Amino acid sequence: MVAVTGISFRITMIKIQLAKELADKVKELQLSCILCDVEVEAKNEALWHRITEKVQELNHQLKVEEISQIPAISASRKAYKACGKDPARYRLSAEALLRRVVKRNEIYQVNNVVDALNLVSISSGYSIGGYDFNKIEGHVEFGIGKMNEPYEGIGRGELNIESMPVFRDRTGAFGTPTSDSVRTSVSDKTQKFLMIIIDYGAHEGLGKATELAKELLTEYTNATNFEFKTVLVS
Repeated sequence: MVAVTGISFRITMIKIQLAKELADKVKELQLSCILCDVEVEAKNEALWHRITEKVQELNHQLKVEEISQIPAISASRKAYKACGKDPARYRLSAEALLRRVVKRNEIYQVNNVVDALNLVSISSGYSIGGYDFNKIEGHVEFGIGKMNEPYEGIGRGELNIESMPVFRDRTGAFGTPTSDSVRTSVSDKTQKFLMIIIDYGAHEGLGKATELAKELLTEYTNATNFEFKTVLVS
């Protein structure tokens, strides 16, 4: 269980489970799931100032060739290879964000909820899914993408998710560590937000990343009614 200081755990969110096909290939996989009510706004200036400071810090401290050695990213790349996907061709979202930070000294701005998620990601190296909870249909399973499985990634169009770790609900695939989907994307109408921090084996940073996510969501999205759940390989 990921420890979050001062928080009581209420396991009342939807069922989220790991498919055997993925658990067998990535035996140290853990998911830290955060569900909360949020208030979406186009841009939070205080949050964006904090992000800008972190971007500048990382730009000065980190080299491109060092990104793949960050523990959370290294574990993620190994997981992609274990599933049969090339992490250099289909970059994990955290790695893509950090490469942008280091090479361009910038990060794209979306809205306060997604921006908070991205700050957690570049601070920790974890790829993180962020979803409008009310757009998810039924239980969630984290498995492996199939050949020709339909998927429209945000800003990417149709994405080949074969052999890629993928979240599915009863409607189909809606999230991958490379790109979240248009179907469950966060918009100005989102009221309930589900964040899933994906840990493929770099467990030492997961609790800290969860704490940071709670802090940022509380301070910059007025998040309330938090629920937390950790999903492990059984």
